[in-house]
Amino acid sequence: MKIKPLSDHILIEPISQEEKTKSGIFLPGTAEKERPEQGKVIAVGPGRRLSSGKRVPLEVKKGDKVLFTKYGPSEIKVGDKEYLIAKEEDILAILE
Repeated sequence: MKIKPLSDHILIEPISQEEKTKSGIFLPGTAEKERPEQGKVIAVGPGRRLSSGKRVPLEVKKGDKVLFTKYGPSEIKVGDKEYLIAKEEDILAILE
């Protein structure tokens, strides 16, 4: 199934957090984990439409690694994969 975001929406594949703490302790799979805040852009919509009818293209593009607000994006599941759909305003930065 192919997903094509509309308007200024962005499809993001979340990047899992480290399974090991800074001190070297490995976390078991049952440990409660925080929702990820980083991800890879899989697809972007055509952009936001202004009242004049003109489209404003998005600043992010497919393949960018981004930092986003923790609870802004909506979670979706397609097959066995989990994705996030965010509006452009939920993206805080592009990581380089």
